[in-house]
Amino acid sequence: MDIQNIGMVGGGKMGKGIALSAARAGYSVIIHDITEEIASQSLLHIGQTVEKLVTKNKLERKEAGALLSRISCTGSYAGYDQLDLIIEGVPEKLELKMDVLAHLDTLCREDAIIVSNTSTFSITTLASATQRPQLFSGLHFFIEPTPLVEVIRGYYTSEDTVASVRAAAEKMGKTVVETKKDSPGFIANRVYTPLFLEAFRLYEEGVATIEEIDKAMENSYLPIGPFRLADIIGLDTLKSGLDYYRSELGESWRAPQCLSVLIRAGRLGRKSGKGWYDYT
Repeated sequence: MDIQNIGMVGGGKMGKGIALSAARAGYSVIIHDITEEIASQSLLHIGQTVEKLVTKNKLERKEAGALLSRISCTGSYAGYDQLDLIIEGVPEKLELKMDVLAHLDTLCREDAIIVSNTSTFSITTLASATQRPQLFSGLHFFIEPTPLVEVIRGYYTSEDTVASVRAAAEKMGKTVVETKKDSPGFIANRVYTPLFLEAFRLYEEGVATIEEIDKAMENSYLPIGPFRLADIIGLDTLKSGLDYYRSELGESWRAPQCLSVLIRAGRLGRKSGKGWYDYT
C-alpha cells in the first residue's frame, strides 16, 4: 500500500513524537486524544517542539510551517475513515488496547493497516480484536533520540503489510528491525529486561547502591544506567510488562519487591517527579 495519511491514537509523549516524525517525512497525520481540550494541548506542545528545532537551526522556518500544516489533533475520530495507516499508542494495558483496536476496526477503511506501538503484548492477541489480522502488525517505536523501530509479525500478518509498515518507518528515518516470530517483548525488550531485573536484584540484595550500579554500567557497556532508563520508561509500565512476561515465559520474570514498593508509593519515574531517583 502507498501510505499517505496516518492516524496516531494517543497523544502522549510517545504519540506526539511519532506524529512529528511522520509529518517531517511528509505524511499527513491526525492525532486522536481523549478530549478536544487535551488535543489542543497536544497541538500546542508540538508547535513548541517545532519552534525549538527552528531556534536550534535543526529546521528551516519555512519547513516548520509546512510540517505543522500536516498535523491535526482531535478529540474525536473524525477523518479516520480516510486513513491508510493507523498507529495505536494508548497506555500498555491489554484490555484497553483491545477495546481501542476493536473500535478502530469498525471505523477505518477495509484496506487500512492498523499497527500497535506496544512494547510488550502479543501481536497475534491484539490482532484478534479486529477483523483484519492480515492487515495488522506491531510497529514498536522507542523513546527519542533512539532511532530504532521494531516491525513485529502476528500469526496472520501478510508480507505486503510488513513491507508497507517497514517502508513507512524507514521514510521517517528510522532504523528498522523485523521480528520473524511473535514473542513477548520482541527483540530489544526481551534482551534488555533481564538486565533491569538483575540490576534491581543487586540493589535489593545490598550488593551496591542505585547510583553505583548505574555508574558501573554507564562507564562500561551502556549509554544510560538501568535505573535511570527505568525512570524514563515509567516504573508502572515496566512492572506491567514484567507481569505479562511472567505469565507467558515463567517465574524468572517476576518483578522484584523493591519495584512494587516504589509503585505503591507513587514513585513512577520522571513522569511523577520521583522514581528510583528524585527529579523535583
